[in-house]
Amino acid sequence: MSNLEKHPNELLIGDDDEVLGVEPQLVTILAPREVPLGGPRAMTVHRTLPSRERSMIGAWCFVDHYGPTDVRASAGMVVPPHPHTGLQTVSWLFDGEIEHRDSVGSHAFIRPTELHLMTAGRGISHSEVSTENTTLLHGVQLWLALPDASRHVAPFFESHDAVVTDLDGARVAVFFGTVAGVTAQATTFSRIVAAQLDIPRHARVTLPVDPLDEHGVLVDTGSVTIDGTHVARTELAFVETGASGLTIETGDDDARVVLIGGEPFGEQIVMWWNFVGRTHEEIVAYRTAWQAEAIGEGEPDAQSPRFTSTHGDHGYTGAPLPAPELPTVRLLPRRR
Repeated sequence: MSNLEKHPNELLIGDDDEVLGVEPQLVTILAPREVPLGGPRAMTVHRTLPSRERSMIGAWCFVDHYGPTDVRASAGMVVPPHPHTGLQTVSWLFDGEIEHRDSVGSHAFIRPTELHLMTAGRGISHSEVSTENTTLLHGVQLWLALPDASRHVAPFFESHDAVVTDLDGARVAVFFGTVAGVTAQATTFSRIVAAQLDIPRHARVTLPVDPLDEHGVLVDTGSVTIDGTHVARTELAFVETGASGLTIETGDDDARVVLIGGEPFGEQIVMWWNFVGRTHEEIVAYRTAWQAEAIGEGEPDAQSPRFTSTHGDHGYTGAPLPAPELPTVRLLPRRR
């Protein structure tokens, strides 16, 4: 998925972004903001990362939650070819179907319970379109920042079925790392976890976690309490390091939540539009390369192109998405 905001915020994220003198809370609620995905009949997504309160959870740097949306009454998901660098995109659906095409030749149909993972590395472009078979579209799109040692890898795409287990009566579908004693197959570049938990009403589930890791719990349906803190639908609960278990309780309704987590990301990153880099100059170079290669503004690097548009030979007929204008000042840090 692309960040379709016309004026995306610039973010420089790292250990020195902490606000001095503020004692962190064990559980912090991150409220979503609504972002339209597309034009006049846009589908609305609820974005909880990045937020004013928190920029990352482990290596997770972007969380969009959408639906359930009746695509017969909206445009659905129509995201033209667009670029990414320095990250992995994670597509996870609850309902519906999305067609994915990318510049390394991948063509896949994203469906519920299947992880679809695109590693951008030095640069990739892709498109995402909800299919004609879809009535309800409902899911999450997540981004993972790649550590410096891996952020220039050649791009690739992979798909895996989730590994499913039971914990205290809850169904746990693991799609990253090890959760509840089972391990997913996805390629990772730092220690991370992710899983969907379907929890019946009036239940209490205690999930063992690594106390060295940060965690987030996004509520999709119902509402829950996490270690006594109430979390409503579309909210993301951030849990600081130090917890060896997360106790999740449901009320009168069944609940579905998505767990993400991982070791604190010890590097500074600059994130703007669909790019993750380390400096202002890198972001400028990524934008310049995309505009030259896909939009026709300037001369592309014929010897070492960074992006290849996903339209034409790769089957998508829409025009590539132009990058927004860069701000008139250097990309500056945002305090957490």
